[in-house]
Amino acid sequence: MSELTATEAPELVTDTRKYAGFWMRFWAYLIDLIVVFSINGILLTPFKFINDGEVVDVGYWTLTGIVASIVFYLYFLLMTKKFSQTLGKMILGIKVVRADGETLRWSDLIFREVIGRFFHRAFDILVLLYIVVAFSNEKQGIHDMVSNTRVVFVE
Repeated sequence: MSELTATEAPELVTDTRKYAGFWMRFWAYLIDLIVVFSINGILLTPFKFINDGEVVDVGYWTLTGIVASIVFYLYFLLMTKKFSQTLGKMILGIKVVRADGETLRWSDLIFREVIGRFFHRAFDILVLLYIVVAFSNEKQGIHDMVSNTRVVFVE
């Protein structure tokens, strides 16, 4: 019977990441909402001078509502793709990572930042499902589980 050498022995991989819980993520989201509302305030002010200040309807939506929604989703998508963080997450020292440690892919972020956020915002009852973050082992929301991401503290 031969003994395993140090190079042949299987490595024990320990997860040293500290997951960001519900409240840290909540405060980061509130900071991000302030940022997005500020950006929208600047971008949407010129629309007050279009059509004599009347709301411009586009089907079921308004033009300002469409622009505001695009800014909202692009903010979360592009900031998370470029920096793995939004400004709120940067301030609180947390970031989004893939479970396998690889860099975030567009497909991960489309599910997490666009589709996940859309369902949370479009269906009011689904906002309550965000509480899953508080009770899951790795502090994942449903959108994190679908996209196989985690929110962790920056090391």
